[in-house]
Amino acid sequence: MDFALTEDQRIVVDMLGAFARDVMAPAYMATDRSGAFPRETWTRMSEVGLFGLRVPELHGGQDLDCVTAGLAIEQAARGDFNLCYGILNSCFMGDLLGRFAGDGLQRDWLGPMAAGTRILSVALTEPQGGSDAAGIRTRAVRQGSDYVITGEKASVTLVMAADAAVVFAKTDPEAGARGVSAFLVPLDASGIGRTPYADMGSRGIVRGALFLDGVRVPESHRIGPENEAFSKVMSTFDYTRALIGLMCLGAAQMALEDTIRYTRDRHAFGKPLSANQGVSFPVAEWAGKLEMARWLCLRTLWLRDAGLPHTAEAAMCKMLVPEMCVGAIQDCLVLHGHYGYTQDFPVEQRLRDVMGQIIADGTPQIQKLIVARHLFGRQFV
Repeated sequence: MDFALTEDQRIVVDMLGAFARDVMAPAYMATDRSGAFPRETWTRMSEVGLFGLRVPELHGGQDLDCVTAGLAIEQAARGDFNLCYGILNSCFMGDLLGRFAGDGLQRDWLGPMAAGTRILSVALTEPQGGSDAAGIRTRAVRQGSDYVITGEKASVTLVMAADAAVVFAKTDPEAGARGVSAFLVPLDASGIGRTPYADMGSRGIVRGALFLDGVRVPESHRIGPENEAFSKVMSTFDYTRALIGLMCLGAAQMALEDTIRYTRDRHAFGKPLSANQGVSFPVAEWAGKLEMARWLCLRTLWLRDAGLPHTAEAAMCKMLVPEMCVGAIQDCLVLHGHYGYTQDFPVEQRLRDVMGQIIADGTPQIQKLIVARHLFGRQFV
């Protein structure tokens, strides 16, 4: 077992750590206040390749291994947690489109996505049941060489800024999970409607609802064979759930480091706050927990790189790590005293932002079900 980073991985960590500190972090709080999509920082991120981590080199990406992509998103989250959604989406798309889309779709969308000139969203969740991904109601009906798509998607990250979305729709309504297909849908098509959400956190990712009223797309925009999208997207979630864990860990680690600095510099009763065990011990405990969680996420990505089973491990990442990070950031807020509750420090925003990841890509209850099925056998749970 070798836990050391390769020289290339160390270069990625060092370079992106500096980029996150110098370029991403300064705009983090301002974006939350304005609620506007941070186009300028997005462009800067594309220039250092953050949207091409998992895009094939043929289409302008780096085609990095999963562990290196995880290290990259962890560093980026230290600067601006919310802009990591763009990295997460592009890794999802690079994996999905790079493996299953036709040459034309890959050529037209992967390169521009990696270059930051086109933004892609994932439209899977629906209003009536976010966790029941196989029970989607959006329909795609074949008409000649086209499909006509009608339905509503909820909780679509970046939808208000996106140029296209990968939409999951039923092509065989009677087949359950075996009747789902995926389509790349340009969001300037006739019949598209979008409505933004008023979220408590992650405001810069312009999340919202997507409405499709008889939207026509050519057969060439279908991703993979008809009725086979569900298993493919579930496999991709095994990857992104570990990335989400590392996103949350990057933000939580920054909150911890900010709290260490704050409590060393601030004095009460003639000594630094950090001299009190009631201050230093919680920080020490969270440092240990975050380190353990980090290695679970990295091991999950290593398993994926090695082509080994990792569904249960990915579910563990999503089940445990976001909640753990929220707990760490909440304690950091308390250790900042009354200032932690103000918008003068980023700790309250990190709490609001990271909290959303407890829900995203499957709630803890869904992840527990996946892990329980792995442990007991599907027929016993």
